[in-house]
Amino acid sequence: MPRKNEPTERQCAVTREVHPVNSLIRFVLDPAGEVVPDLKRALPGRGVWVTATRESVVAAEKNRKKVFGRGFKCEARTEPGLADRVDGLLERAALQALSLTRKAGELVTGYAKVDAALRRDAVAGLIHASDAAEDGIRKLAAVVAAREELANGCQIVRLFNSTQLDLALGRSNVIHAALLAGQASENFLARVRDIERFRGYSAASDE
Repeated sequence: MPRKNEPTERQCAVTREVHPVNSLIRFVLDPAGEVVPDLKRALPGRGVWVTATRESVVAAEKNRKKVFGRGFKCEARTEPGLADRVDGLLERAALQALSLTRKAGELVTGYAKVDAALRRDAVAGLIHASDAAEDGIRKLAAVVAAREELANGCQIVRLFNSTQLDLALGRSNVIHAALLAGQASENFLARVRDIERFRGYSAASDE
């Protein structure tokens, strides 16, 4: 969210197109003059804004003298793999947000409990580990399809493997999870959409 009195739109330094700040990534210089992503848009100093896609960040790194040098009005160094670092930060932010859904009481894990939640509760999203068995996914998809309100609005997330889910939630063998409607769940799903946009494929869907 922009800080008070800050513009809600910025120009991408790569495409020169104007976008809402939520569709951009802000970069700043650290004390050593290294370009670093500022995903929370809170670090001090001059910022350079780039469209929040891997393609745009790769282009910015490739043309760093023109993009970052011109934007910062000084020599700006970038270590190779800037887009990969942004991707990792986006993923970390999503996993941290997922952890908060558990603390907020908005997460149900375990196949049987997820199945039950899908049949009776207001569910905002359904998480499957990327290494989950297809049979379990199909069965839960059928439960979602049977409830019109879920079929039309339940986001399906398959971004993370079971090890990542275990670590984020402090539990073992997390394969399926249901996100109960609430602010923490919405925050997590927003972080998922950030990754989806950055990677350019459907990491979360409504199907």
